Amino acid sequence: MNGADADADGGGGDRADGAAGGHGGVDAERDAGPVETDDTDPEGPPRKMLDRAGELTPMLSQYLDLCRDHPDAVVLFQVGDFYEAFCEAAETVARVCEVTLTQREDSTGTYPMAGIPIDNAASYLEALLDADFRVAIADQVEDAEEASGLVDRAVTSVVSPGTVIDDDLLDRATATYLASVVAPAGGDARGDDPTRGTSANDVDDPAALATLDVSTGECRVTSGAPTRIREELERLAPAEVVVGPDTTIDAARLGFETMVTERDSETFDPAAADATLSGYVAEPSAVLDAPVERRAVGGLLSYAEYTQGDDGAIPYVSRIQRYDLRRSLRLDATAMRSLEVFEPRHPGGGGTLFDAVDRTVSALGRRRLESWLRRPLVEAGRIERRHDAVGELLNRPIARETVREHLSSVYDLERLAARVSRERADARDLRSLATTLGVVPELKAALDDADAPALRDLRTSLDELRDVNDLIQRAIVPDPPQEITAGGVVREGFDDELDDVRAAEREGREWVSSLEARERERTGIDSLEVGYTQVHGYYIEVTDPNLDRVPDDYTRRQTLKNAERFYTPELKRREDEILSASERADALEYETFRDVRSRVAEETERLQSLADAVARLDALASFATAAADADYVRPAMGADTLRIDAGRHPVVERTQPEFVPNGIDFADGHVAVITGPNMSGKSTYMRQIALICLLAQAGSFVPADAAELPVLDRIFTRIGASDDIAGGQSTFMREMSELTDILHDATPESLVLLDEVGRGTSTADGLAIARATTEFVHGEVGATTLFATHYHDLTGLAAALPNAFNRHFTVSRGDGDAGADDGAAPQHASAPGGDGVTFLHRVADGPSSSSYGVEVAALAGVPDRVVERAREHLRASDDRAPDADPATATPSAARSDAERDERADAEGRGSEPATADGDTLAAYVDGLETGEGDGTETADTDAPADAERAVLDALDDVDIARTTPLEALTTLEDLQRRLNDDA
Repeated sequence: MNGADADADGGGGDRADGAAGGHGGVDAERDAGPVETDDTDPEGPPRKMLDRAGELTPMLSQYLDLCRDHPDAVVLFQVGDFYEAFCEAAETVARVCEVTLTQREDSTGTYPMAGIPIDNAASYLEALLDADFRVAIADQVEDAEEASGLVDRAVTSVVSPGTVIDDDLLDRATATYLASVVAPAGGDARGDDPTRGTSANDVDDPAALATLDVSTGECRVTSGAPTRIREELERLAPAEVVVGPDTTIDAARLGFETMVTERDSETFDPAAADATLSGYVAEPSAVLDAPVERRAVGGLLSYAEYTQGDDGAIPYVSRIQRYDLRRSLRLDATAMRSLEVFEPRHPGGGGTLFDAVDRTVSALGRRRLESWLRRPLVEAGRIERRHDAVGELLNRPIARETVREHLSSVYDLERLAARVSRERADARDLRSLATTLGVVPELKAALDDADAPALRDLRTSLDELRDVNDLIQRAIVPDPPQEITAGGVVREGFDDELDDVRAAEREGREWVSSLEARERERTGIDSLEVGYTQVHGYYIEVTDPNLDRVPDDYTRRQTLKNAERFYTPELKRREDEILSASERADALEYETFRDVRSRVAEETERLQSLADAVARLDALASFATAAADADYVRPAMGADTLRIDAGRHPVVERTQPEFVPNGIDFADGHVAVITGPNMSGKSTYMRQIALICLLAQAGSFVPADAAELPVLDRIFTRIGASDDIAGGQSTFMREMSELTDILHDATPESLVLLDEVGRGTSTADGLAIARATTEFVHGEVGATTLFATHYHDLTGLAAALPNAFNRHFTVSRGDGDAGADDGAAPQHASAPGGDGVTFLHRVADGPSSSSYGVEVAALAGVPDRVVERAREHLRASDDRAPDADPATATPSAARSDAERDERADAEGRGSEPATADGDTLAAYVDGLETGEGDGTETADTDAPADAERAVLDALDDVDIARTTPLEALTTLEDLQRRLNDDA
């Protein structure tokens, strides 16, 4: 056994009241016939048992009592080698775990019954947790063979998504958080209250968030405005959130999957919370002066204690840390999803930022790297300190690789310390701990010549714990068995009493080993054998033909088919001595092991401090290795304006060997308007700038030739289209909600990414919103902003605003002579009526003159006749639209002459003195809807055939802003088919 049952005996089950002892043998109470089922809640006491509570057998009464004590959980009840569930819970276990539903029948009735094997419980528990059930594990807490009557049972743990401690259920490289939220008086934690945008320490009535990793003991707490708390909640994405009745959290509206657990109001009562906290700190108010924070931590720890068996304070939760939300870069869930920090935006969509820089070699380091990316720093001094360490490890490759080689031998020290502290560690865990401690001197030696302050401090923090290592080395055999109650764990020479008992046992066994030879010589029976069985003990076996030669001192013990088994008085005496010594040795060895484990547990805080140092070292070495592998450079932090030379997207460059680097310099202003064709790389470009800033503030070097970066307080993203149907938000409403957050909360120290603001509505409305947003960000917010758009009218606005500037993505037209670049990874698009364009993915000064939407349609495979017809409509639209001043243009204002000229060049014809009403396909469709683009044809254009007109009408009806890529492809396939059928 391992895990929670490491110290338990896997012995027999309940027999006193006629209960089944396990699934392996004959069970008279299991019936293969139909099972009566109920549809009621599987959690809590079964209705059928409640109705017959006074008549139940002792075992079922015990089960009912445990269900009453845990009304929020499915109770799994140990019966021998299985965990059993009854009634409604059995039906749920059978369905979710895909095990057989049987039944138990006695004088009080028939009860559905299902069980899972204890030795393989982890996979079944995982299935129940995935189905959003909480599970109470009721173990036998006394040996069934020693019990007089009913075996005593108790719930030893409650397993829920946030309280998992079994290694088989944990992701070794990711922290699993349990959280609690306490809302301000009269409010909730949904984030829709008027305190939006208030800084974390400037609210009179803050909310609080506490988190606990039950597998390691890491406990943290913070407080702030409800919107900030929700943002932090979504950033951490805990597996379970505990709340009181005065706090409302709608799990469906959170940006991650979680279980919301409601506890009674007493759990979060200030006095009760302080009482819980007093088990961890002497003066709770001295550690946490804010009552709301003490309530959050107290409620959290109270629930955690309940799940661990209600045995009081959890011993390895030795430090409760308060942190200030303002001391890390703010990244809300939207930004983390948009930037793909930990998860790709689409399933199977490729790598993440974490994947790009993760070179850790231990579970400790991987979890620390994840934490650093979730909470980048905002203090220049701390950032520079990490950069100094990364730079030194980068410049000393031999030392770096030596450190990583030794770190790869490190076990998960945090979780090992927690298992030791809660008395769940077995002998192999202690040997793993000793192996890890044995690596520490080598790590210190590798850092002997370190110059960076962070590395010097880490070397000092690498406590070798020689006393602990020496204790384990002396006490535990090098390769111990998994079971710790059956001997073979403690080294000879460690305990004198144990050695004496073992010597007596060994002497007795040696006497028995020589008995066979002596008896053969004494009796003359060459086939005589000496053996042992658990049932009959030691015996002397003589075959039937030799029974007449058996000595008088032999006493018959057992008759077999062709032989008899005997014992002698001396053999019986020796047997008693051996068995007594063996039992005594096993018991004494178990007690010795427990004593060693307890002595190691006394050093839990030292082990946790060492684990922290090892984790930081692995994370720093990971940053340095990533920098060496991918040619990252050290950024200069604290600049007044942001400048990046030849920056690269850290994720995309790993899959695009010809990735085109691009830079940015905000010396010309803090608002950059980015224009260019679809698929030219605008969104990738904006994301790479944000990721470079994020990496720098996490402590990493960055993918660029050079970078001068300000220290940001927050990164905002408004990128991509998605809806929230469950929350009642359309794509456009979702976009406007995200924009609202940005315009309320951004500061001059923020980085803002805006992509296609204003789509999803009419061209006039969209352009108006985009212009107003640009003006507000420029004049009121002052944030460093990148605004990608197809509204080319904004380029004139950018030219007119003093702190705004234009950048565009270049294309090559015709044969590629104009602006072609061998370093690019070009994409080619051609269409009828033109020589085509090549997207170079390179940024240049000034505005783009076209979005090349028709060319992209050709690149996507739209039929040639549709593409050509779109060109004809576009030319007609150009001919009708009036000229306008782009700096003051209304939403229906003109495309610039330059755009017309460039499009004309792409189409192989001369410039025409007309402009278009809007600059995108959506704008043209708007013109059709108002009648401005209908009924007028150029002189050389024939009227379309009926089939073509039907296709154009269908294309006209497409709502581009709300069409998904799959829907678009389906529509294009249908249009192509209709045209081909007509042809």
